[in-house]
Amino acid sequence: MLHDITRERSALIFIEFQQEWISDEGILQQKVIKDREPFRAAVANGARIIESARANGWTVVHAGLDLSADPDYLIFNGGQNVLGLRQAIPRAGAWQDKGAGRVAPFAPLKGEFVVTGRSGASVLKNSTLDPFLRNRRIDSLFFMGFVTHVCVESSLREAHDMGYNGYLVEDACAAFERAQHEHVRKHVVHHFGAETNTAELTAFMEG
Repeated sequence: MLHDITRERSALIFIEFQQEWISDEGILQQKVIKDREPFRAAVANGARIIESARANGWTVVHAGLDLSADPDYLIFNGGQNVLGLRQAIPRAGAWQDKGAGRVAPFAPLKGEFVVTGRSGASVLKNSTLDPFLRNRRIDSLFFMGFVTHVCVESSLREAHDMGYNGYLVEDACAAFERAQHEHVRKHVVHHFGAETNTAELTAFMEG
């Protein structure tokens, strides 16, 4: 239930609604996605939410990833002597130029916050997001985007540990496979926050 939520103290966090995931030509879309229909549904639901947020004056945050200014992936040592995403991203050649691009309705509008400085799976890691939220006295975060079991889950966990109330908008997220998405819903979310969906969230914003 969302009865304790207020517009002034909430933010809608759109994680990586970018070409890498959304476009059929995206490197990550081609390489790792096995169940594409949930991705299409998540994009459609994200569009519904961002349109409602804009119409009703809610805070919109674009928490993407863009490594175009670091074509050699120096931040990750070029993928050498590192593990996890720090190795996988340089090997895939992801998050450069076109892949980091945004399309309507997820292209930032004037007055919407664009996160910069991020260096980890969590959109809060070393980024400008935390000071933005604290300066606005925002304490409730609604997470959407890609992928559920990596960056979305990491963000939900870190938000919890930093003192925020985090919500997974479950039908506006997707994973490589449905099973990964459902695992997060069943076994992870209740430890670090709560769950909502597009219908509930938009009805609340528009109510």
